[in-house]
Amino acid sequence: MLRSRSKPMTKDDAESLALQVLAFLLADPNQTSRFLSLTGLSPDDLRGVASSLELQTATFDYILSDEGLLLSFCQEAGIDPAIMGPAHQLLTGPIDF
Repeated sequence: MLRSRSKPMTKDDAESLALQVLAFLLADPNQTSRFLSLTGLSPDDLRGVASSLELQTATFDYILSDEGLLLSFCQEAGIDPAIMGPAHQLLTGPIDF
């Protein structure tokens, strides 16, 4: 059974989750290559910006764009997929219409 959150997610929780996603992506050479290609980063660049808000947001954007990859991450991490969208929104802020 996947863990769901019993308390509201904080920005720190969302940042931590983004780093978990990044580690998951970097564990797969194919995903690493694709992610770096889409972000325009080199492996050396990645080391310098791993904890930046921009990279965390890009990491969420990437995984949320591929449902299969998202579900694979959530299953491996034991995370309820329903928390991924709210975590992303905590980092990007509210959407203005």
